[in-house]
Amino acid sequence: MTKVGLFGIGLDTYWEQFDGLLNRLKAYQKQIADKMQEFGAEVIDAGLVDSPEKAIEAGVYLKKNDVDIVFLYVSTYALSSTVLPVAQKLQCPIIILNIQPVAAIDYEKFNNMGDRGVMTGEWLAHCQACSVPEIANVFNRVGINYEFVTGYLGEQAVWDDIQGWIEAAQVVTVMSSNRLGVLGHYYGGMLDVYTDLTKQSAAFGTHIELIEMCELKKYCDEATDAEVEEKIKEFHRTFEVVDACEYKEIRRAARTSVALDKLVEAHKLGSLAYYYEGESGNDYENIVTSIIAGNTLLTGRNVPVAGEGEIKNAQAMKIMDSFGVGGSFSEFYAMDYMDDIVMLGHDGPAHVAMAEGNVQLVPLPVYHGKPGKGLSIQMTVKHGPITMLSVVEGKDDVFLLVAEGESVPGPTLQIGNTNSRYRFSIGAKQFINKWSKQGPAHHCAIGVGHIADKIEKLGMLLNMRVVIVC
Repeated sequence: MTKVGLFGIGLDTYWEQFDGLLNRLKAYQKQIADKMQEFGAEVIDAGLVDSPEKAIEAGVYLKKNDVDIVFLYVSTYALSSTVLPVAQKLQCPIIILNIQPVAAIDYEKFNNMGDRGVMTGEWLAHCQACSVPEIANVFNRVGINYEFVTGYLGEQAVWDDIQGWIEAAQVVTVMSSNRLGVLGHYYGGMLDVYTDLTKQSAAFGTHIELIEMCELKKYCDEATDAEVEEKIKEFHRTFEVVDACEYKEIRRAARTSVALDKLVEAHKLGSLAYYYEGESGNDYENIVTSIIAGNTLLTGRNVPVAGEGEIKNAQAMKIMDSFGVGGSFSEFYAMDYMDDIVMLGHDGPAHVAMAEGNVQLVPLPVYHGKPGKGLSIQMTVKHGPITMLSVVEGKDDVFLLVAEGESVPGPTLQIGNTNSRYRFSIGAKQFINKWSKQGPAHHCAIGVGHIADKIEKLGMLLNMRVVIVC
């Protein structure tokens, strides 16, 4: 569970001057903490800091608890000297909560209070915005990374924003503890796919496990008839297995799927990139040409698998999966200038939770650009909003490339692939030009829903650039 640090700030001079103000502000902070717990976070609440001395104590407390993200609740006007010691101690991004109790003060009721002291106390309960420029000024000068959530307690957009930050922090945790397997090698000649494994580990904290094909073959050889039969049943539960699929091909794919499960378990993998091509007809080729169905099952069980050795895209798929929006392996297939759409798909693997209708298991007499033949996945991504993500390894940095669009109905290529039609607000021509200009590999991960704002948050927490195309 993600540990969320929370501390509020106020000014100790106020408490004796304005009766009940401190308890009122603490109640607002508790309301925020309770809501964060509803979002699945473990909240480490350092209380309301109202002096530099308490700030030092709060920083020590939050650091000791090893929080993943820190929220600073501005409860009223407070001195920046009550903030800086905490931020310096933690050395992590801080989300400043500029959240009023209500959307606006009831001016008529306020002005009819009569007692100037009571009126000032009431105003101070709504005075969150006063400290925000002061805190930003100090953070800018010191070099502390921060963002704002601005609004009021009853505003759904505020809670959505906070939940988005918590989800992004959860994805950071997932990525930093993830073990990504690399099975086989890159597709030879795809220079865009080649990557620097050290940069990937440095950017995300991912451990990368290099795995040999001989280990997968060992698990294939050890698979029992009972395990294979149970896997065939799983195929029929998960896929629409078309009649044209030969039983020997189903059984071959099932055996490989059993072996993949054991490989993932042995190495405690959370994602996988694979490809293999050797001498024609060798044992490893027999395995790799029967791998798509099993890899699709893994992808649907939160172990996303990218083909053609595309490690960067395995990272992108894991990010999308961790946000709970899928993450299906895709590449550009064609442009339809009549309908102003872009077509994307791949010969697998797929993410079954993202399908529009049934996910078919179909025979392929030949894999495009690859040796052998076998079974593949045919499906269309659910119609509605989608987000595309690519982890890009540029000249100077690793960054996230994002676009929001829509999966739309219409004719697709029935070639045993995951083929879908996508429309973008800037049009197909501008989209493909602007996306390609950023220099991603030709693969990407597709997720359902619009989550560019969450990916932006993830980038901030990772100190990673995010480029949004549309």
